[in-house]
Amino acid sequence: MLRFLRIQHLAVIDRLELDLEPGLTVLTGETGAGKSILVGAVGLLVGGRASADLVRTGEEHAVIEAIFETHERREIILRREVSAQGRSRAFIDGALATSAALRETCEGLVDLHGQHEHQRLLDPSSHLALLDEFGDTADLRISTASAFGSWQKVREERDRLLTGEREKAARADFIRFQLAEIDRVAPQPGEDDDLAATRLVLANADKLQRLCGDAYTALYEGDDAALPALGVVWRKVADLASLDPRFNPYLEARDAVKSQLEDLAYFLRSYAADIDASPARLQEIEDRLAALERLKKKHGPTLAGVLDTAERLRGDLDEIEHATERAMALEETLEAARNGFVATAVTLSKARRETAPQFASKLERALADLAMTRTRCEVRLTDPADETMWSDRGLENGEFFISPNPGEDLRPLARIVSGGELSRIMLALKTLASTDAPGKTLIFDEVDAGIGGAVADVVGRRLQALSDRYQVLCITHLPQIAAYGASHFRIAKTVRNDRTMTDVTRLAGPEREVEMARMIGGADVSATVLASAREMLDSRSPVTRRKRK
Repeated sequence: MLRFLRIQHLAVIDRLELDLEPGLTVLTGETGAGKSILVGAVGLLVGGRASADLVRTGEEHAVIEAIFETHERREIILRREVSAQGRSRAFIDGALATSAALRETCEGLVDLHGQHEHQRLLDPSSHLALLDEFGDTADLRISTASAFGSWQKVREERDRLLTGEREKAARADFIRFQLAEIDRVAPQPGEDDDLAATRLVLANADKLQRLCGDAYTALYEGDDAALPALGVVWRKVADLASLDPRFNPYLEARDAVKSQLEDLAYFLRSYAADIDASPARLQEIEDRLAALERLKKKHGPTLAGVLDTAERLRGDLDEIEHATERAMALEETLEAARNGFVATAVTLSKARRETAPQFASKLERALADLAMTRTRCEVRLTDPADETMWSDRGLENGEFFISPNPGEDLRPLARIVSGGELSRIMLALKTLASTDAPGKTLIFDEVDAGIGGAVADVVGRRLQALSDRYQVLCITHLPQIAAYGASHFRIAKTVRNDRTMTDVTRLAGPEREVEMARMIGGADVSATVLASAREMLDSRSPVTRRKRK
């Protein structure tokens, strides 16, 4: 819903602000006063084409700002700037945006009926949803879309498994080549760390053997070896323990200390003997480490990464080698998913073909009430057997065809030329069925073109009924329509300081009665005309109509 609109330096509008409310709002005024400029301003906000001609003479740029409130009660602030050079910028909630983003944001917020390029109902892809809403088959349409999505998911998986046999063969050869590289080396987890430690030992073999020999001699074989010397120590401790029990714990630890030192001596001797200090062994270690490093560079970066890569490659190869087999296994699932979609879509298609003539007939009657008495309507559905047309919308596409004048062929709705006819067609469609969220802003311009009297009264009632669900803004010259408005604004053009200005005034009470009288009788407002205006407002106001109900 459009809550607030501000316009600066746009055409004849210098500065204008409008606070708008729910329900039906009518805008009236003399021809040329600038009513359609308001519609054009909203058109710019929803992504319409900008032009330097729109900027008020002598100004650098024009600015249009609006605050919309969504169905979820969230506010969206839109801004459009047009420079005197024709360049434009758009903003959504203060952030710079493209015109395309602006159009996408506004799609669910506002419809301009009277400007062809902004009417979503002119897009044939929206017609089936409208027909489904009219026929109360929206739930079936959702089920059809879900079944179609399931079918497509299985088909995409099957196609992925079968696509490009030659490409898959090449991929399999490459994977086998990569696996052969890894398998030739046959790396083991943590092997590179173990080999690096072994290389360090072999590179320092002489030093390690010398240190082991020296330690063994000092511990076991030397003239002053530690183990024989400890024998003397333990005898002295035994004598001390016989005199003082506090030495007993140390004496009890004698065997453990002796055992540990003997184990160390034996390990020193065997370690030195087992070191293979040959250059061939060191070269073998270096070569193995180099092979592992090459693998890590290509498939790593760590040895664990190489092993993970090998596991993944084996899985990929298995998938490729068994893709055809799995694809064939999916055929049964695919056929079941297709049959499920077709079964649901056939039900929807049958409902549509039953609903389409009823919809067209009701639309013709609705248009007859709006002074389009000879209009013919038809909903054309494509052949459901053409599988290339199947989509999440069902087995067919659909489009509304209209012939407003006798003798003319039915034509697609998008090719209706007259703005007035198009506005009334849209009004009729909106009252029959709508997929729009409550609170959306509908703006009708030229809806009263070529009508009057009782037909205008019908249009006013339809607009008022529509305003129970949507916010409706209507530009009109007819008092029969204006009388139905819950809010009324007068748009007037004046000249101040040799500059043309457009002003907007909210009307209520006597002021509104005078404006209605002007619309009925022209410039000379007599007491009789004023009384007629008052009576018209009383009989058609929303409050009065609710009391009558």
